[in-house]
Amino acid sequence: MTPKTQTETPLPPRERILAAAGELFSKHGVRGVGVEAIADAADTNKMTLYRHFASKDELIAEWVRGIIAQKEAGWEEISAKNPNNPQAQLADWGRRVATTLAEMEGRGSALANALAELPERDHPARRVIEAHKLRQHKRVQKLCEEAGFQDPALAANLFYLLLEGATSCVQCKGLKRIGEDLVELVDRMIANSRNQQQRRL
Repeated sequence: MTPKTQTETPLPPRERILAAAGELFSKHGVRGVGVEAIADAADTNKMTLYRHFASKDELIAEWVRGIIAQKEAGWEEISAKNPNNPQAQLADWGRRVATTLAEMEGRGSALANALAELPERDHPARRVIEAHKLRQHKRVQKLCEEAGFQDPALAANLFYLLLEGATSCVQCKGLKRIGEDLVELVDRMIANSRNQQQRRL
């Protein structure tokens, strides 16, 4: 007797809508796709979509929160992998960004693209992204302080400029050596800080 095959449990409507929206937003931008197309891709209808999300803007914001949650989880992994070692955490962060550049080459950073398409300062998704970037900058500055950088605020700004700039460059120049150069620059900043600390001893 042939055993019955178990069918996969379908995703609930809310998760299907978010998954479909994410795929369409990545391909066409948050302004380039409407709720009807999202509902169709999620195998549902606009009524169900609006039952879970008050508006398209709220759907965009929730999609953004999902991306940020993955980034926050990445920071938790970095911290767990390199406990009490801020220099290693900064280096790990740089390498992770370099690795994700390959995924960005098609359209670039999802968050950066969303910001470019959402100029309204009070847009819910823009507020979520800006709050995330502020938290991340504070985290990097704290790591720079713990790592002993002579000017932690300046170091944090430089790290941020390097990594944010790399995600922009990959769109216009392609991968090429950007990932490798990014890792080398981050490593040089950390090594330079270490040398300065040794000279101060």
